[in-house]
Amino acid sequence: MTSKGKILVVDDDRLVLATVVHGLSQAGYEVIDADNGDDAILLAREHRPELALLDIRMEGMSGFDVAEYLRQSLQTPFMFLSAFADEATLTQVKELGAVAYLVKPLDIHQIVPAVESAFANIKAGSNTPRPAAAPTDSREIIATALGVLMHRYSLSRQEARTQLQALAESEQRSLDDQAQRLVEAVELLAASRPA
Repeated sequence: MTSKGKILVVDDDRLVLATVVHGLSQAGYEVIDADNGDDAILLAREHRPELALLDIRMEGMSGFDVAEYLRQSLQTPFMFLSAFADEATLTQVKELGAVAYLVKPLDIHQIVPAVESAFANIKAGSNTPRPAAAPTDSREIIATALGVLMHRYSLSRQEARTQLQALAESEQRSLDDQAQRLVEAVELLAASRPA
């Protein structure tokens, strides 16, 4: 089976790391993993992943430090997976130009659609990091909303799109606006779960 893409996963929680690595491998990705920032940078230089999935708070180099290196030195797109959703963290995520931000706790069935969406955007040529404070790409938001619906209701991509459009029409909103509301609701729910 050919790989869907090469991804670097970095998390200092070995259980989370093992779960994410296994899930992404099962979904068809070539996965390189590290449990600290220093190893992550060495592996990124050696293997040149197409995407990195980074925990933020780790001993030594943080996920933000790794992201800064990936952006400046390797031009590797990255997304964050973190238990923290405070305003300061979100501001730094936006400034660094992350392609996505996922709030723990999440299971692998929520992570895979977000990774697939990020890879779709990369392959479509939108892998250059966004400038600081740029608005989030509406295609990315719609793809994330579709991933949520596909996972939550076991729908095909087309069925999820039809459901999202029907919801947008029933509430007299644009598709972009409805997708944004859905993604924000899911993030709010995830952030309010006890750790």
